[in-house]
Amino acid sequence: MKPFARSLLVCTLLTILAGCQSMYYGAMEKVGYHKRDIMVDRVEDVSEAQSDAKEQFSSALERYQSLIFIKDQNLVDQYNALNDEFEDSQAAAENVSERINAVEDVSEALFDEWKEELTLYSNRSLKKQSSQKMAATKAKYTQLMKSMRRAEAKMQPVLGALQDQVLFLKHNLNARAIDSLKGELKTIESDVARLIKEMEKSISESEAFIAELNAA
Repeated sequence: MKPFARSLLVCTLLTILAGCQSMYYGAMEKVGYHKRDIMVDRVEDVSEAQSDAKEQFSSALERYQSLIFIKDQNLVDQYNALNDEFEDSQAAAENVSERINAVEDVSEALFDEWKEELTLYSNRSLKKQSSQKMAATKAKYTQLMKSMRRAEAKMQPVLGALQDQVLFLKHNLNARAIDSLKGELKTIESDVARLIKEMEKSISESEAFIAELNAA
């Protein structure tokens, strides 16, 4: 496909997607479920996905540790088990990313709508109050999104390392291969520890963000 045609196709798909999202938000508002409510639910979804991912990456690390430290194992079985953990971790990471993207989508729609509605005010005082509230909410949202993206980024080094170990073990099912994998253990342990710390921080910030929105 030529570059121009490919760009046109991408633009068309994005336009269709944006239209579908707009229709979805419009339909939800008709039943009393507004963008703000959707945003809160999606932030909660991210926290849930992060909690699941945190547990999954911890499980993958435990499997990796058992591979190295438990002797007289069936290496084929251990390879299969580690590969399963890697694939589950990959799926968990993708789920987190998808849910963060969903928060970003509804939040952009919410702030665009809020900004447009500011132009409808005739009362200057009320307009100013609403504008200030929007700015404060957007600042907190921006900080939350940064925290989510930082935690998201921490998953990639762990996934990359696990994939390396799985690929190496696949073609070297012997005791010497296990010895080679030991050298990467400390790095993976450190990466998982940093990931869990960022996940917990992001989850905490999500809870605070939701609490503040609900209290407003």
